[in-house]
Amino acid sequence: MASIVRPALLRRSCLSLPAPRTLPKQASQHSAFSKLSSPTSRRQSIVSRTSSFRSSTLKFTPSSTLRVAGFHASGRRAILPPGPQIIDGTANDPAPIPQPSPTHGSYHWAFERLISAALIPLTVAPFAAGTLNPITDAILCATIIIHSHIGFQSIIIDYIPSKRLPKTRALFWWGLRAGTLVVAVGLYEFETNDVGLTEAIKRIWTA
Repeated sequence: MASIVRPALLRRSCLSLPAPRTLPKQASQHSAFSKLSSPTSRRQSIVSRTSSFRSSTLKFTPSSTLRVAGFHASGRRAILPPGPQIIDGTANDPAPIPQPSPTHGSYHWAFERLISAALIPLTVAPFAAGTLNPITDAILCATIIIHSHIGFQSIIIDYIPSKRLPKTRALFWWGLRAGTLVVAVGLYEFETNDVGLTEAIKRIWTA
């Protein structure tokens, strides 16, 4: 549908252009005089006539024509180069079927939804009750860490396939584990040696 509409819009825009206008007499006299002058003045005359013709053309060209021309003249740029293309086996080989595992299937899916749903009461309860319990604060921090780790883990699984990029997958995998460990240690230190996460949010909110 788009391939049919674009040529029609371009043809309609080109037909709506006004008739070409002739250059004034001063421009023709100036061009005749520039033929007899030096090469520098001749070059300057060509540049000035080109810029004036371009400005006059853009002045009388409809905006729709410019938009269509810019759309068709836009280049294609690849943001990220494609990964290595690996062919494993032949076209007649059956697709590998993974071993069924409820731990990586329904249990994993139910655990993700449980963690996501638990964040709502754990976030609202300390502020609604008006009391700051260190046990509730610790549970909230642990739930946030687990929820964030599962989310980044899903991103790595979706966008870095282990079959095509095994080294990159392992690099991001261990980087995620190291980042999760650093955040867990930092929150533990903040909970034991400082005011805690909930109290810090409360002070920032009422500051």
